[in-house]
Amino acid sequence: VDADDVITKEEQIFLLLKAKAKCERHLKAKVPKVHGPVTPLYLCVSSTDGFCLPEWDGIVCWPEGVPGKVVAMPCPEYIYDFNHKGHAYRRCDLNGSWELVPGNNRTWANYSECAKFLTNETREREVFDRLYLIYTVGYSISLGSLTVAVLILGYFRRLHCTRNYIHMHLFVSFMLRAVSIFVKDAVLYSGSALEEMERISEEDLKSITEAPPADKSQFVGCKVAVTFFLYFLATNYYWILVEGLYLHSLIFMAFFSEKKYLWGFTLFGWGLPAVFVTAWASVRATLADTECWDLSAGNLKWIIQVPILAAIVVNFILFINIIRVLATKLRETNAGRCDSRQQYRKLLKSTLVLMPLFGVHYIVFMAMPYTDVSGILWQVQMHYEMLFNSFQGFFVAIIYCFCNGEVQAEIKKSWSRWTLALDFKRKARSGSTTYSYGPMVSHTSITNVATRGALALHLNTRLIPGTLNGHRNLPGYVKNGSISENSMPSSGPEQYNKDEEYLNGSGLYDGDKPTVLVEEERETVM
Repeated sequence: VDADDVITKEEQIFLLLKAKAKCERHLKAKVPKVHGPVTPLYLCVSSTDGFCLPEWDGIVCWPEGVPGKVVAMPCPEYIYDFNHKGHAYRRCDLNGSWELVPGNNRTWANYSECAKFLTNETREREVFDRLYLIYTVGYSISLGSLTVAVLILGYFRRLHCTRNYIHMHLFVSFMLRAVSIFVKDAVLYSGSALEEMERISEEDLKSITEAPPADKSQFVGCKVAVTFFLYFLATNYYWILVEGLYLHSLIFMAFFSEKKYLWGFTLFGWGLPAVFVTAWASVRATLADTECWDLSAGNLKWIIQVPILAAIVVNFILFINIIRVLATKLRETNAGRCDSRQQYRKLLKSTLVLMPLFGVHYIVFMAMPYTDVSGILWQVQMHYEMLFNSFQGFFVAIIYCFCNGEVQAEIKKSWSRWTLALDFKRKARSGSTTYSYGPMVSHTSITNVATRGALALHLNTRLIPGTLNGHRNLPGYVKNGSISENSMPSSGPEQYNKDEEYLNGSGLYDGDKPTVLVEEERETVM
């Protein structure tokens, strides 16, 4: 068992039974060889020479005890949740027998120093409750905002391009990561399981005499939940890497076929994690098929962790290289036009915008080993990771969807068309009931009346443009500066590829700054 891992109940029982067998072999080796049946020494309760005999009490292998003395033994390391710095105590009475509990025919032993980690301390419980609250709120907010972002990018056809397709894949990977975490928590940490963990005591350990029968069928559901959680976790890391590779390719590759590479990026983001997660599941089922697979099984964890760590390191290298190029181009394009402080502010803005996309926060504690749960460093690390990991999807949705100029423009145009259409229908309904001539009511169709009214308004506005605003009631009217959905796009420089419109000088999207070639975009980016 690794020092940074938590072992399963089956593994704990195995270690306990292994220690018991070792103790019994040691005690049997001290039994003198005599003829005829003899009671084993480790089952005796007293000794003829006045010393308390060594024995196995279910937890510790006790040595001989001197009459009238207290025997202290270090808390055994094979009991994983024990305080290994403490000691267990027994007292040997003057008659050469281990002291019994008053009123009970049981040997007295004090395991209070060892068992203090088995009880749920209030402070540690508060820490875990706070961490659970942080990541539950964070993933819930991220899931909601990402769902809205995916619907927006999928609804507006003008936003359909390679760049936004990659963004949608990234958003979906964040969503599946959040959902898998909620499912895993619901399956693994139910109320009955938590109550069972809280009832562990030293008496439970002493009562273990043999390994329980293995019923692996009851763990199928939680194994599936853990496997899918690890897969979606890995895909999230790899789609973050895909975003970095895509931006890096736009900047550094002279000829970059975006549609051609989209399929390769898709296979890379969803397919490669499936390979090593499947390999991990196969090895785990063969070599360490214990309970729900939620606890680490020694070195098997590196089958998943090494590819994820490699993705984090590569993405961080891409991030540093892009920031280096941005800083170089910023100095070249703004030489003599602005002071250094303004350049640093632009560079800082670009860096902060790119950090959530590249997952730079992963690198902070990546190489730090696990420490004691009660330590301050561990609590700082866990609060940092839970906060940024859970809210990363929310930050990405805000920066790369809701703050995108193209998205905002499409939403504004859609809102304007919708409000104008409602206003026209409302006025058309109110106008259809006012056509009366004395006692008679006109039976002219509403369509013809509306048509003639619209035509008259149109002619009037052409003749007297400054006196009437009737054209605002037409359903096809769009304010100046916007493009109607039904209008034909002009065949000039305004027609551009949205996949080339990635970043402006600050690192943000700029929907009002069209470019014609990727080379021109690179110059604008830098």
